[in-house]
Amino acid sequence: MSTNSDEPTQPIHPSFLSKLDPQYLAFHNAHLTHLVPPHTLPWDPAIRNAPAVPGGSDALPVWKVKNYEVGKTRVRTYTPHGEVPEGGWPVFIFFHGGGWTLGNISSEASFSTNMAVRAGCVVVSVDYRLAPENPYPAAVEDAVDSLVWVYNEGKDALNINPDRIAVGGSSSGGNLATILAIKAKYLDPPIPLVFQLLIVPVTDNTASTSNRWASNALTPWLSPARMDWFKANYLPNPEDWTKWDASPIFASKEQLEGVPPAFVAVCELDILCEEGLEYVERLREAGVKVEAEVYKGAPHPIMAMDGVLDIGKKLVSDAARALKDAFGSTGV
Repeated sequence: MSTNSDEPTQPIHPSFLSKLDPQYLAFHNAHLTHLVPPHTLPWDPAIRNAPAVPGGSDALPVWKVKNYEVGKTRVRTYTPHGEVPEGGWPVFIFFHGGGWTLGNISSEASFSTNMAVRAGCVVVSVDYRLAPENPYPAAVEDAVDSLVWVYNEGKDALNINPDRIAVGGSSSGGNLATILAIKAKYLDPPIPLVFQLLIVPVTDNTASTSNRWASNALTPWLSPARMDWFKANYLPNPEDWTKWDASPIFASKEQLEGVPPAFVAVCELDILCEEGLEYVERLREAGVKVEAEVYKGAPHPIMAMDGVLDIGKKLVSDAARALKDAFGSTGV
């Protein structure tokens, strides 16, 4: 399936030319402007075969990579080099982005290996089921299954410490991590988490250009039309949009109390920026310690563009530092 057009299909709107990070602007005009947005194509699972966001860094070498079948999906584990800490490795459960529709177990391997090496932990990347074939709540169920598996089986399978589990994700994966951090409280038995790492998370699936998206409606890459397409695939029933395990911004203060400390990264020129910052405030109102960072001049996909953008490198470095601090580990 062709993913390129002779005519510009994703030109930068003139109103954003002076706002965008200059490196992003140059790279977009050179490499992204002719890519055909997936939401403009007839649905075909082959859309998933198109390359991920160009501009990512190479995966870092780790000691071991292994896949495991977990529930109705699978996970890929990354174990760093080095001596196993007393009590076992800390572990980071990661959910990739892609609007619950795109992406796969390999699409954000660079980020996973950066966290493994630089934060000194085992990373468990979850290949959760995708929409539209598997709409809500399939991905949430896979998230819960992955956590339960890590908690119950990880000590023997991965040499991890089940008392040092963090969760995190990017975009739709950030949505799943956010939800999982709440659900962990209500499992039987509850599973204690030490941290949540939320990169440009989706927190409100009722958002639209009439409310949260207005100021960034013309931003590049994650347009309102693309986000609406993702939502239609994953949440085809509007009555689900306000459920907290689809839109965690609707979780009550009581539900948020006692969730683990968080690092939340949002991008200034992302339609998801406002809902991400509001979720930060909801967490703080519930007594949760939160570090939030707004990446100025940045649109949505910079985490996956850390091979060419300094601001993308900074986001990945900030995430690794926050995760390392949460674990108290000795990554590089």
